[in-house]
Amino acid sequence: MRTLFTILLITIFAVAGNAQKQKDKVDFKVDYDKEIQKLTKDKSIQQAFSTIDELEPQTTKDLILLTEIPAPPFMEEKRGLQFKKMLEEAGADKVWIDEVGNVIALRKGKTGGRVVALDAHLDTVFPEGTDVTVKISGDTLKAPGIGDDTRGLAVVIAVLRALEKASVETSADVLLIGSVGEEGLGDLRGVKHLFEKGDLKIDSWISIDGGEIGRMATGGLGSIRYKATFNGPGGHSWGAFGMANPHHALGKAIDIFSEEASKYTATGSKVSFNVGRIGGGTSVNSIPFESWMEVDMRSVDPDRLKKIDEIFKASMQKGLEEYNKGIKKGDLLTLDLEVIGLRPSGFQKDELAVIQRSMAAAKYFKAETSTSPGSTNSNIPISLGIPSVTIGRGGIGGGAHSLHEWWMNKDGAEAIKFALLLTVAEAGMAK
Repeated sequence: MRTLFTILLITIFAVAGNAQKQKDKVDFKVDYDKEIQKLTKDKSIQQAFSTIDELEPQTTKDLILLTEIPAPPFMEEKRGLQFKKMLEEAGADKVWIDEVGNVIALRKGKTGGRVVALDAHLDTVFPEGTDVTVKISGDTLKAPGIGDDTRGLAVVIAVLRALEKASVETSADVLLIGSVGEEGLGDLRGVKHLFEKGDLKIDSWISIDGGEIGRMATGGLGSIRYKATFNGPGGHSWGAFGMANPHHALGKAIDIFSEEASKYTATGSKVSFNVGRIGGGTSVNSIPFESWMEVDMRSVDPDRLKKIDEIFKASMQKGLEEYNKGIKKGDLLTLDLEVIGLRPSGFQKDELAVIQRSMAAAKYFKAETSTSPGSTNSNIPISLGIPSVTIGRGGIGGGAHSLHEWWMNKDGAEAIKFALLLTVAEAGMAK
């Protein structure tokens, strides 16, 4: 198993290191601002924009309906079925659910040949049993998951409805996707399946998973996550005193890792590390038989991510060995390292066509534009050299990943128009 993880890590680091070698599609002769301006003057696009405004009450209903269908990690099926129904009602040519639960709709282009994907994720971070009832306070909607990323799903539906009602025809095929497993230990499993095991050829990727429409995630903030478990025989705190204590070893290992990792991250491009969860033990008067922690490490640079990974593994082994040297009674401790998350890093140049179109479209809506790395569904296509961008869902919100999450529809329609405009620009208007 460890050999398999090593091969997987080497493969992803190698792929991520090549992410700058994009297949696409930088045409320095194109004035993307003019391209966007020309599109917005098209009668069908203007009609689509008007339709989005008219659909605002329906879009709000869609948002509330989807938010109140729980979608805990690995339990997105019920919400996915409702999302599928909405895509069908909105007029997609074909809608299906794949092997892992991704909901995929196809809107055929006039010429085909290329495929542009517009994605939002179905899952939330909240566990089963969380109250997801939407509470309305004035102009504000409050519920866990109302923004991240249920609003993104509502945007995808609204884009499809507007394209259909305004009879906007694209050259390329457009896929509208509700993906599973974006959050936490879901580890981008939905998008990984699409690109690694699915039979779809996707040429351009757009995710909706952020705030303001001017802020775009254009690089992949990679991460490696482990569950490290120190195992021992356990025993009574008095009667078995002197036997190995996994908690004590875990503390030593954390101290070694923190010291070595802090030295490494003090210089060079940003790398982060975090011990996020710790557990184990049965009672205050029992020597635990196991002690575990979950660790997250991140970087945009694949080489830096690889190095912090090496420091972590070496620190865990050193902590184990140093602790075991002092054991005078009973069995030695053992260590198990389990990879629980692997998101590849990747770079893209801002000159890339999909990024230039994103910035031009955002400027049309008078938004201040900025690009930065992010940890989103776009990590996977970016690492594979597929032009990708993650854009915002609009409106104003806060409290993401908390029980107090809220979202307010302040110019929210503009974000839907932005998503539609970018999608059509990438897919090309049919002549």
